[in-house]
Amino acid sequence: MDSSLSATQTKKPEGSVTSRETLTITDNRTGKSYEVPITHGTIRAADLRQIKVDPKEFGMMSYDPAFNNTASCISKITFIDGDAGILRYRGYPIEDLAEKSTYLETAYLLLHGELPTSAQLENWTYNVTHHTYIHESIKKFLDGFHYDAHPMGMTISTIAALSTFYHDAKDIFSADSRTKQTYRLIGKMPTIAAFSYRHTLGMPYVYPDNDLSYPGNFLNMLFRTSETKYRPNPTLERALDILFILHADHEQNCSANTIRSVGSSHVDPYSATAAAIAALYGPLHGGANEEVLRMLMEIGSVEKVPNFIKRVKAGEVKLMGFGHRVYKNYDPRARIIKRVAYEVFELMGKNPLLEIALECERIALEDDYFVKRKLYPNVDFYTGLIYQSMGFPMTMFPVLFAIPRTSGWIAQWEEMLLDPEQKIARPRQIYLGHDTRHYVPIGQRG
Repeated sequence: MDSSLSATQTKKPEGSVTSRETLTITDNRTGKSYEVPITHGTIRAADLRQIKVDPKEFGMMSYDPAFNNTASCISKITFIDGDAGILRYRGYPIEDLAEKSTYLETAYLLLHGELPTSAQLENWTYNVTHHTYIHESIKKFLDGFHYDAHPMGMTISTIAALSTFYHDAKDIFSADSRTKQTYRLIGKMPTIAAFSYRHTLGMPYVYPDNDLSYPGNFLNMLFRTSETKYRPNPTLERALDILFILHADHEQNCSANTIRSVGSSHVDPYSATAAAIAALYGPLHGGANEEVLRMLMEIGSVEKVPNFIKRVKAGEVKLMGFGHRVYKNYDPRARIIKRVAYEVFELMGKNPLLEIALECERIALEDDYFVKRKLYPNVDFYTGLIYQSMGFPMTMFPVLFAIPRTSGWIAQWEEMLLDPEQKIARPRQIYLGHDTRHYVPIGQRG
């Protein structure tokens, strides 16, 4: 394992010396003491099983709803320090990647562990680009959806359906097969997303243009109408590329945990990715930026912000886009996105909701109520404003999240698959239901 530990782990202070990396647990019920090894600041939950009152018992378990303090894996992909506001992919600060990298280069980094050479990047880009086309039968599949179907629902279903087209995907322990499915998933995801969008508008599908960049081609498939050759605006193209980089991975979040859990059954990567997209569909995950926009529209004007903040502090409503499960500091992605937002607004015109958002941010950052609770703007606070200014309807917001996160999901899936300690996910439960009961015929029930 590299030196970057997950958010659920702790780093040993430099220069500290301990003679015994163990934890002594005394069970006051029996008076017995147990010595449990400590590795990377954690103990193994299975080591608690030896703690019993009666030898016939199952043994001690830890109870941790929603995995608030449980590390489910050892990973080398993404590091987060929520208190310090740090996010790194394979050790590289997100700020450096957003400024200097491209999405495809960052995707290569996540999947391979190192930044590519020029030759490697050229080969990687070629293979992803030449897997953007989808089978014509998939178009027929998409045509079967109702005209007002949600693009995210269409994307989930279509990605899952790819497993019926690529039977070799089931050979998950073949490195060559995994590489091919990686090209297909990253290459086809923007195409399926764009086709889903066009379907909801009743517009004809636009095929990929492999002369364009990854984000440029996506814009082409979304917005091209009668042009002989679509030329994406460089500002929007770069803004989308940066947004894709920022959303590429985020440690063991709900959807990453989902793809690892579903993938642990050794299902094909399309089915596992569809499950991850389904997790992202929820308003608490990929739909959070849509909730921010709805909140800003509900506030209505800058003058009404103070009253809304009062309602937040009274517990009547929530301030969407503030606070994060992991970050207890300013989300590093939010700082980058705020700069990108102004670049997009300068081109497309200021989003009328921007002034409301800025006033919410100003008050919250100065108010002790929010400061004490460490509620800072997160990545969702500005992304919705950007997407709306670029012409995306709110139904497309979670889809725009799913496209870049595909590379992170595949990296998480493959790391899980090749980890010899990982088995099929099977958490325990604390049963508090009835003890043994005997069946009573319906006529004798009171």
